[in-house]
Amino acid sequence: MDVRIPALSRRQLFGAAAALAVLLLLAVRHFGGGGSAAPVVTPLRAPARAKPAAARLLVIDVAGAVRHAGLYRIRSGSRVDDAIAAAGGPTAKAQLDSVNLAAPVADGEQIVVPGRGVAGAVAAAGPAAAGSSPSAPLDLNSATLEQLEGLPGVGPVTAQKILDYRQQHGAFHSVAELEGVPGIGPAHMAQLKGLVIP
Repeated sequence: MDVRIPALSRRQLFGAAAALAVLLLLAVRHFGGGGSAAPVVTPLRAPARAKPAAARLLVIDVAGAVRHAGLYRIRSGSRVDDAIAAAGGPTAKAQLDSVNLAAPVADGEQIVVPGRGVAGAVAAAGPAAAGSSPSAPLDLNSATLEQLEGLPGVGPVTAQKILDYRQQHGAFHSVAELEGVPGIGPAHMAQLKGLVIP
């Protein structure tokens, strides 16, 4: 038996192909996702810009030869020079060459600016007298073992621990760093307040 397929025109072929494509698309949509609808695509939004965090404020105590000694709030990342400026600047008797103006300031730190009258007389008397004088602040970064022993509540063992800490961790940037020295607690810190500077 001879079966002949009638010749189709181009228009008929194109129409049949388009109908087949639509049917395939509908079948895939219906059966392809396990019966679920096609996923909904939502456009991505540009992330909102975060507002810059407010600068954290540090509370510091500025004492000694400054115009207005007291508590001040300054921005995190400030230096000793900024703290002295916040206190109205140094007085005429301030001995700024014994203060590290570039040192960063820590929260709760006390910055003591020595005056020329007291510190000058002590320096003239020699380094041993500097440690024994209660009115002249002792620089923790240049103090010798003997000078540290002259501080109240600091004996030879604690003085050596301070020197060891300074050698391991570098220069002191604040008096509060003394709390990192083994054996120095809040009682020692209270005794040393105003007697030492970084």
